[in-house]
Amino acid sequence: MWRLAFALMASPAWADSVVATRAIPAGAVVVAEDITLVAMDIPGAMGLLEDVIGQTTSLALAPGRAVLPDQLASQMRVDRNMIVPLILMSGGMEIRTEGRTLSEGKVGQTIEIMNMSSRARIAGRLQANGSVLVTATP
Repeated sequence: MWRLAFALMASPAWADSVVATRAIPAGAVVVAEDITLVAMDIPGAMGLLEDVIGQTTSLALAPGRAVLPDQLASQMRVDRNMIVPLILMSGGMEIRTEGRTLSEGKVGQTIEIMNMSSRARIAGRLQANGSVLVTATP
């Protein structure tokens, strides 16, 4: 009985760590397919997938390596009522204009915006360069 208690007390505490599943170039926005969670305590590694997804890498990440907080750049974010470049894409056509954000968001998230020219309310995905990309669905 005492051996079981001793074995349980001596066991290390395991934590999950975020690891890159493929090479991620510097300046890229991390998506769910780029990372995975491993049941291993890697010192200094990020521990939650949601803390990494949508972040921009400050340097290239190698596959199989732990994702550390200093490898992620400060997150680009927009607040409500900001004027942002708006890029509308449909097929081979691209239209650039300005839009006003109607919601806040981070890179990779879909936010609601108002086209400043037409006053139409549309949704688009916030890009790492601060623009909002709207794609037309056929």
